[in-house]
Amino acid sequence: MVNSVYKHLGRLPSVILGGVVAVAVIAGSMSNSGTARAEGTLRVGMTAADIPLSWGQPDQGFEGYRFMGLMLYDGLINWDLSSSNKPSGLIPGLAESWTVNPNDKTKWIFKLREGAKFHDGSEFDADAVLWNFDRLFDKTAPQYSARMASLVNFRIPSVSYNKDSNTKGWKKVDKYTVEFTTKSPDSFFPYQICYILMSSPAQFDNTGKDWNKFAQNPSGTGPWKLTKMVPRERAEFVPFKGHWDSSRQPKLDKLITIPIPDPNARTAALLSGQVDWIEAPSPDAIPKLKERGMVISSNLYPHVWSWHLSRVKGSPWNDIRIRKAANLAIDRAGVKALLGGYAIEAKGHVTPADPWYGKPSFQLRYDPAAAKKLLKEAGHGPNNPVKVKMMISASGSGQMLPLPMNEYIQQNLKEVGIDVEFEVMEWQSLLDRWRAGAKAEQANGAHGVNVSYTTQDPYSSFTRFLRCDLHAPSGVNWGYHCNKEIDGLLEKASLAFDPKERDIWIAKVHTMEVDQALFVWVVHDVAPRAMTTKVQGFIQARNWFQSLTPVSMK
Repeated sequence: MVNSVYKHLGRLPSVILGGVVAVAVIAGSMSNSGTARAEGTLRVGMTAADIPLSWGQPDQGFEGYRFMGLMLYDGLINWDLSSSNKPSGLIPGLAESWTVNPNDKTKWIFKLREGAKFHDGSEFDADAVLWNFDRLFDKTAPQYSARMASLVNFRIPSVSYNKDSNTKGWKKVDKYTVEFTTKSPDSFFPYQICYILMSSPAQFDNTGKDWNKFAQNPSGTGPWKLTKMVPRERAEFVPFKGHWDSSRQPKLDKLITIPIPDPNARTAALLSGQVDWIEAPSPDAIPKLKERGMVISSNLYPHVWSWHLSRVKGSPWNDIRIRKAANLAIDRAGVKALLGGYAIEAKGHVTPADPWYGKPSFQLRYDPAAAKKLLKEAGHGPNNPVKVKMMISASGSGQMLPLPMNEYIQQNLKEVGIDVEFEVMEWQSLLDRWRAGAKAEQANGAHGVNVSYTTQDPYSSFTRFLRCDLHAPSGVNWGYHCNKEIDGLLEKASLAFDPKERDIWIAKVHTMEVDQALFVWVVHDVAPRAMTTKVQGFIQARNWFQSLTPVSMK
């Protein structure tokens, strides 16, 4: 059943195309580092096809944050990754506290942590914060990076910045205090600023004010330092002994990350002893992995695997009957079985147990007869199928097993009268096209995109996809969806600084989202990972991000 997807892969780099090639690359890269590895060295097989960018704002989606960004860098606000039995919340990072001005809720005061150092020994302070924000917004600044801006600015639309007058919504109050101004009162702001990671201004100067040179010898304040990077092969890290948080001092001597986008190649690498840990093992290999004594770790986390639909002129998804029919045509239990049971069937963007779920009347279920009836009402049937084109990836952060999953869904939809064509590409290429929007030339006529999404905060879960003004280039409302009633509910949620009141408004948003079938929802991931019994101390947080600082090797 997978042939029609895999036939598109000829244009992809050879590292994706099969386990033999990928494992050969791993074997070569490991032999180059010597036949013996140091005690306390962990080797991780990632799902990404390349090493994430190391200069401050990573690419490769949230896997880039997990295995590069949050290793080398800190945000002003960090995520609590210390527990496996409760949802992750925000905790102080390089800011010890943040408060909104009760008299002007567009003003936020961040009190910075004193004594934090960058890897190069320079001090973190308010000037460094301003410098990092200029790096993303001020095109006249020598450190401005259009590429880094493209990777993260869509995550922080609330911060005030006037590009015509270069008026900035960030200013220094004193050496350890920064004030931020938002465009309007927005209680979501802390959930946006946590994605801005702090790079060293001194190291940028030391590397000739060249971000490409900086990336070879990066400097952040995070618990790990990068010592070696070979694109598409490996990255090596050692602990940063001067990290400001003693509770996050790494226990390992060295950490090596290796891109292995093919799940069978990852499994083969683990079984052959070439890595100690793999992300997203192939489900059909999990019984064999267990037989060989491997540990399978998994946990709930805020994730949804869906199709994001285009609403531009001419898209078949503009018809709500077709959107609902697609949702009714999918055998989610079958998809879960395909994943070896490591998934939760979706009932919407979030689960019914979530306070944001609300009370939608449209119930996601497997009902092919109802799907066919809706398609018939819309003028479609066996002799006149709906034709859609979807952009999908071969692997990627949170993408689970995108090729067999999409192939399974393609067959489900075909059975009710929806013919699906796939354009398959590398994960980072898909993300770049996603950010460009459905009207961009890069969309190449696609009617949807398969990008897995986080649901760990209100802005990332709903606002960035549904608000009318957050289409490209301002945000990632990829499909140009626009509903003024939903916009009004989102505004009320952003103005609600009381979490319980905010939950009420978000639940109303989600109710409308499901009732209008604005996405095609499939499953929620539980993030299976496989590792040898030598790996000790890992705590799988209920988050996209994970901390490897507690991990040791037995």
